[in-house]
Amino acid sequence: MIAETLEKTELESTEEFVLPEIALATNEDVIAYLRRSHQIAEITALAERDALVLGMCEKLDITISDEELQAAGDAFRLEHKLLGASETVAWLQKQHISVEDWTQGIRVALLTNKLKEHLFGDIVDSHYLSNRNDYKRVALSQILVSNLTEALKVTYAIREENASFCALALEHSKGKQSQQNAGFVGIRFLKELIPEIAQAITEAHVGEVIEPVLSKLGYHILKIEKWFPAELSEIREQVLESLFQAWLQAGSTSVLRAAI
Repeated sequence: MIAETLEKTELESTEEFVLPEIALATNEDVIAYLRRSHQIAEITALAERDALVLGMCEKLDITISDEELQAAGDAFRLEHKLLGASETVAWLQKQHISVEDWTQGIRVALLTNKLKEHLFGDIVDSHYLSNRNDYKRVALSQILVSNLTEALKVTYAIREENASFCALALEHSKGKQSQQNAGFVGIRFLKELIPEIAQAITEAHVGEVIEPVLSKLGYHILKIEKWFPAELSEIREQVLESLFQAWLQAGSTSVLRAAI
């Protein structure tokens, strides 16, 4: 009887409690959130990149035709399943953007691709041939630990005791991604990896477990899951992006030096 009374009282209390209505965030609210969550620098860099792209395209007379914009908009709607006007309007409202904002986003993306091609399209082949190994891709797993003793213990368990790499990663890895994904850290270009790791695995074979590799993050026990041949036809966009990012980085460095 007492239990029933308590349950009834708790239920009545819950029913009486009403959450206040959450007001829609203003632009100022969004900017304030980005500042206090320490994301403003990342967003600022992206905004500066777009401004640079627009400025360079205007200077170089790079433009987007109405037909190109329409085709890109149609492809976007198809990809996001915005097959009718109602779906599109609902999506825009959810994103808190106007049709003009959406269109400008597509336009900037198209201009960025055209600028990349204008700046580096003619040198992609020669750059790729000179740096072919950098664009080899590897499916890689790792276990990251903080000291050599633990690293040797894990390596011994894999090699001598036939222990599961995945299970050991879940138990021992200090790397967030590798711990969550049972060791797998994804498919990476060699040039994207920490230099110590890239050097250690360059000649490794599929299935091979590499000796603990020391970096500033700790000791890495590495396993090669698969190598992907570096065929330019498959990765041309990534090579262009790599050259573009290097160009942007060089520009940022120049600005910083000038400011100093």
